[in-house]
Amino acid sequence: AGLYSSEASQKVFDFVVSSYTPTVSMLLHTPKLPNKLLTEHPSPPNVLIVTQPDTPGYSRLPGTLNEAAHVQRVFPDTCTHLTGAQATIEAVLEAMKTHAWIHLACHGIQNSGDPAKSAFMLYDGHLALGRLMRTSLGRGVEGIAVLSACQTAAGDVALPEEAVHLAAGMLSVGYKSVIATMWSIGDEDAPVVADTFYSSLREYAENTEHTKSRAAYALHD
Repeated sequence: AGLYSSEASQKVFDFVVSSYTPTVSMLLHTPKLPNKLLTEHPSPPNVLIVTQPDTPGYSRLPGTLNEAAHVQRVFPDTCTHLTGAQATIEAVLEAMKTHAWIHLACHGIQNSGDPAKSAFMLYDGHLALGRLMRTSLGRGVEGIAVLSACQTAAGDVALPEEAVHLAAGMLSVGYKSVIATMWSIGDEDAPVVADTFYSSLREYAENTEHTKSRAAYALHD
């Protein structure tokens, strides 16, 4: 929202850092069970990076490897990188249990006919929303998930009031902050976003202990 008639025109973007919640219950959600990650969360955080530069049956995404490099540059000692054939459905789900943050750089699809089948495209198949929502990691304080895939926050147009998309699924899993897209994202653009986002997040982390509250500011940057 704003006036775009000239470069000097004011926009809401200049005054507001936006963030969203799909439902009030998501906003109020806290883990019911203690999680080791909450009490022994390292600084900097341990980050799981999942990239699919050449997913079988889909167009190539070589830029995902550039994304991984940017994340590893910011957090050089605490990243685990699963790429290509390493990034199977079971391997990713298992690794999510021991990493507070996740960066998913792959193809994503929104299934308008059956939203629960919206999915991330991994090496051996679809990691679907329905499968994610049956998984609970209970890490609602620290976890950050970056979904660098197309349409990860695009809901079903026939159900505008239903929070049924991949971003909502990751909130259900237990991640406190989720970065997602409401549209397609270019393979060349995603590494630029990742570089600035993680660099800003690291800078905020060095100045405040509440890094999870700064995800929206880092994305705004």
